[in-house]
Amino acid sequence: MSEFFKRFDIVLLLISISIVTVGLTAIYSATYTGDSHSAYFSRQFLFAGISLVILLVVTYLPPKTLIKFSYYLYGLSILLLILVLFFGKKISGQKSWFSVGGFGIQPSEFAKLTTIMALASFLSNDENENKLNNLKNFAIAVLIIALPVFLIMRQPDMGTALVFMSFIIPVFFWAGLSPYWIIAIVSPVIIALASFFGEIYFFIAVGLLGIGLFFLKRNYILTSVLILINIGVGFGTEYAYNKLAPYQQKRIMAVFDPTTDPLGSGYNVIQSKVAIGSGGFWGKGFLQGTQTQLKFIPEQWTDFIFCMIGEEFGFLGALIIILLYCILIFKLINNAYLCKNRFLGICCIGFASIFLFHLFINIGMTIGIMPVIGIPLPLVSYGISSLLSFMIMIGIAMNAYRNRNIYI
Repeated sequence: MSEFFKRFDIVLLLISISIVTVGLTAIYSATYTGDSHSAYFSRQFLFAGISLVILLVVTYLPPKTLIKFSYYLYGLSILLLILVLFFGKKISGQKSWFSVGGFGIQPSEFAKLTTIMALASFLSNDENENKLNNLKNFAIAVLIIALPVFLIMRQPDMGTALVFMSFIIPVFFWAGLSPYWIIAIVSPVIIALASFFGEIYFFIAVGLLGIGLFFLKRNYILTSVLILINIGVGFGTEYAYNKLAPYQQKRIMAVFDPTTDPLGSGYNVIQSKVAIGSGGFWGKGFLQGTQTQLKFIPEQWTDFIFCMIGEEFGFLGALIIILLYCILIFKLINNAYLCKNRFLGICCIGFASIFLFHLFINIGMTIGIMPVIGIPLPLVSYGISSLLSFMIMIGIAMNAYRNRNIYI
């Protein structure tokens, strides 16, 4: 028995079950109608049990099996992402779901998982820790990520597409990519955002970029080319924004300031902030939240589930769930450090990046400091596909802990 617990990550399992339980409680409250629980709660409860079984199965799979099937699962995900564009069900302007037996299946949720597995398999198929510094290998790694991103943007689902961007830098850094090229990858995004906020921010960002790149690699020609590309990105962003119609510019501004469109795209954020603020320190109590029970926030059980926690369980409840996530993310990173299997280690880093990105963006959306881009709260928001994919990630991380002293 003692040997079992030495190889079984009981802490990660208990933390995951705790977060799922919080999610079920929140979904029950957000969908409560006064007499009984809703179909949303029943479905999530059912698949919470199914996903737990799958998690345990994945935990005990041989690492070789995970590596062997990673490319096949990735290929299946790509196929489903193509098929959903033609045969998917359109919801809120997005063709992202298959309707199967009354359940909605979202291929893009599973694509996050399989893309990391395929990327980890590619980056770990030899002993070369500097593999990514080879241009050909770098291009292949980028292509593995770019293909699902392109298909997801065709749905269009920009929020999910951005999730793929969240694990590029951590995974590439873990896999041995030079810091110079990491900055080169990130810089266009930073420059684009800086140019959106004004010329001063733009020129400061370009200046800092140039200094950073020069000190990391004193190659005047290469650094100059990268700076010119980023300057082009900055001016291109401003040009593209000015070409948008006024209503499109208004939507973008509402992302950064919801009060500019209080009855449109900013409505949910405003109501969410009211809900969280009214919860105080202790909260109003389970099923006692006025914003939640009076359904001021449409489909609150999905992307805005955190404001229910803040309203009914207060600052203390919100703090506890955030601490649970912090422990979970720490465990994922720690398992990556402990694991000698390069494939499993890279997977753990990728999963930790996704959890952190989802947590930061989702909570940021509900309190009005981040754009509303449809990012669910992991293991808490309603969503069968999301729940299953995140639980499989936990299963692979537990597999990494179980096989932490095994190289293959």
